[in-house]
Amino acid sequence: MSIQQDNIAKLVERRAKAKLGGGEKRIAAQHEKGKFTARERIAMLLDEGSFEEFDMFVQHRCTNFGMDKQHFDGDGVVTGCGTIDGRLVYVFAQDFTVSGGSLSKTMSEKICKVMDMAVRNGAPCIGLNDSGGARIQEGIDSLAGFGDIFERNILASGVVPQISGIFGPCAGGAVYSPALTDFTLMVKNTSYMFLTGPAVVKSVTGEEVSQEELGGASVHATKSGVAHFAAENEQEGIQTIKELLSYIPQNNMETAPVVPTNDPVSRVDDALNEIIPDNPNKPYDMYYVIGSIVDDGKFFEVHQNYAKNIIVGFAHMNGRSVGIVANQPNVLAGVLDINASRKASRFVRFCDAFNIPLVTLVDVPGFLCGTQQEYGAIITNGAKLLYAYGEATVPKVTVTLRKSYGGAHIVMSCKQLRGDINYAWPSANIAVMGADGAVNILHAKELKDINNAQEQAKLFDEKKKEYEDLFSNPYQAAQKGYIDDVIEPRNTRFRVIRALEQLAGKKQEVPAKKHDNLPL
Repeated sequence: MSIQQDNIAKLVERRAKAKLGGGEKRIAAQHEKGKFTARERIAMLLDEGSFEEFDMFVQHRCTNFGMDKQHFDGDGVVTGCGTIDGRLVYVFAQDFTVSGGSLSKTMSEKICKVMDMAVRNGAPCIGLNDSGGARIQEGIDSLAGFGDIFERNILASGVVPQISGIFGPCAGGAVYSPALTDFTLMVKNTSYMFLTGPAVVKSVTGEEVSQEELGGASVHATKSGVAHFAAENEQEGIQTIKELLSYIPQNNMETAPVVPTNDPVSRVDDALNEIIPDNPNKPYDMYYVIGSIVDDGKFFEVHQNYAKNIIVGFAHMNGRSVGIVANQPNVLAGVLDINASRKASRFVRFCDAFNIPLVTLVDVPGFLCGTQQEYGAIITNGAKLLYAYGEATVPKVTVTLRKSYGGAHIVMSCKQLRGDINYAWPSANIAVMGADGAVNILHAKELKDINNAQEQAKLFDEKKKEYEDLFSNPYQAAQKGYIDDVIEPRNTRFRVIRALEQLAGKKQEVPAKKHDNLPL
């Protein structure tokens, strides 16, 4: 065998060993937990044969605590690029079989390299997390590595889409990188995120809590809102990431891919003419409205199980990607509260950053009242949604279906927040407040002066009808140009698509500034 052949043989052997990460026993242990390895996850995520790996032979440089005697090529993270449905993406996947996936300085350098490449080349960056956190043996070097990654997350924000998949532990400082990315997905029962684990919580507060109860997928998908998606298993999680990517562009200078559809633009749905109940306090399901107007009834929801009184997610309309924001009358009457405001404002800002038009479906009675909301800063949180819509320069089409009252009317993409096309159904009530509350304020003295309950009720009904005739309809707003047209509900799909096509070339400048100061 020649020297060249010998060198090639050694390369092949070393590559094969590197691909085993921490070795076959640790791979088997990973499988026993119902988890895939870093390389298996990448293989499921990317188009077959498209993965180009970087830094396969990088090793850590730590000499403390006997670490100089233990080296693995790749050092706990697999990094590189590939394609998903033919579109370039950059990816890093932490390898739990090597030192529990704990972060070393060299691992952070590998991760930072692909993040920098993603920004330079204008492609999404996907991180698959499965790590025990900082590598304690490296001390401050590990913390510096986290800081380097966080800075990359910040600089890439709004430039390329960033997606985090949590496929195992993610604790301590490690949680901040996913928190800085655009979307976070967790897997039920095998992944968790928290700043301090159950043992520390017990020692500090005395509270006994399991990992799942403290930071499991179901907790973060329903209570905290940290996780946008909670998958039943890793395969479903990978598929969710791939589907999410199909709705979003490569970077902030592009638009999302057009998806051909056979769903006619002019399709009407007569059921929409009947969906609004006669009783204004009776709910209906906004999901039906969304499914009726989008291509093929297909809606990809974000934050499905968190703040259910507002719905956000992606769809296609005439093949083009749109972001949908809709109040849900079936949950808390569609009222806006702290969590709903945060959820929607984050989604609106993502869509604006990545050139995705916004379609807003409004049926909102107002903001949720009470001490819990006020003490929790409903004012500041409501202002986040107001700010998000007001700063957005993408095409914005708003349809008011029924209630649109008070401050909540303003917040939900009204004309004054630079809404481009604002439609209303004939059932729309656009006013400062509902008729009952308005009559009690406007005619309080008259009603109080009447001692007879029957006469009082009669006057109340008369004044209520007077108020409803004046304000409980879309025509006052339409007369003043705040509503561009009152449309027949069955034609909503056609009218929204035509509005979006009209706005396709929209250009809107904002005043020069270093950056905004969003109310946080």
